[in-house]
Amino acid sequence: MDQLKVKKGPLQRLKMTLSVLALIIVAACSKVEGGMIHALRGEEQEIIQVVATTGMIADLVQQIGGTEVQVTALMRPGVDPHLFKASQGDIQKLDKANMVFYGGLHLEGKMTEILEKLGRHKYTVPVSKDIDQALLRSGADINGTQFDPHIWFDVKLWISAAGTVRDTLAAYDPNHAELYRQNAEAYIEELNALDAEIKDKINEIPESGRVLVTAHDAFGYFGDAYGMKVMGLQGISTAAEYGSKDVSNLRDYLVENKIKAVFVESSVPPKAMEAVIAGAKEKGHAVIIGGELYSDSLGEPGSGADTYITMVRHNVNTIVEALK
Repeated sequence: MDQLKVKKGPLQRLKMTLSVLALIIVAACSKVEGGMIHALRGEEQEIIQVVATTGMIADLVQQIGGTEVQVTALMRPGVDPHLFKASQGDIQKLDKANMVFYGGLHLEGKMTEILEKLGRHKYTVPVSKDIDQALLRSGADINGTQFDPHIWFDVKLWISAAGTVRDTLAAYDPNHAELYRQNAEAYIEELNALDAEIKDKINEIPESGRVLVTAHDAFGYFGDAYGMKVMGLQGISTAAEYGSKDVSNLRDYLVENKIKAVFVESSVPPKAMEAVIAGAKEKGHAVIIGGELYSDSLGEPGSGADTYITMVRHNVNTIVEALK
């Protein structure tokens, strides 16, 4: 049976011609990597427009990109990336950006699929992509999370993320590759100093008191890297539910081990931890809130925790002062 052929009108032919021309233009100013087309920075482009999902990633890109980038953080301070839902305005920001950096490892929850699709036609890079999976903590496959995404709490892993940002910027903008290399080298030197500083500070806490209890299990990498036992009421994602049994189990641990302080988080409501404290009090053990930690978000501008380094330093100082 012959197929029915439909004759194309002038408008249809014009649309087809324009589509082909568009593809030719894109191909002329792009390169193909792994089957995907990536636009390169043009000589006349004054500055690279970058969107980063979280404040930590935005700060990382700004440190390495310097004067050649303008970075917008999609999520404001205090926003939980596990639960974040992109608005139409957010989608427009992503679409207009030259480059997009995100955490990966399912940090962005439901946004992950959007980000992966975006990577088919522009530089969209998870900063965790070059970390050896053997160094990643298991996510126990909770809510689709194979690995724990909170890599920034081990400064050495964040150094790996810095290398990924450096290499991605250099590939997109080879004319300034040496600048990105120099910026990254200087910043990595600061990060190595921070790593040593954390180890010295944690040593001020008696070994028996090095127990960090928080609202959700965001500090696992921190505990592994700096020698602390870490317990969270919720799992690695705040999307994970917790129940009365979780509250009572944590309460009993605090009482039995005479833990004197727990910590709330800037991006997680304190109600759950307050219930744990109240339960311990009923059993005759006083527990205080040792302070507020920044887990999935930087602090507001001027908070003293509005860059990655100052955020980490704030957390460490808060932990040490409460537990030493």
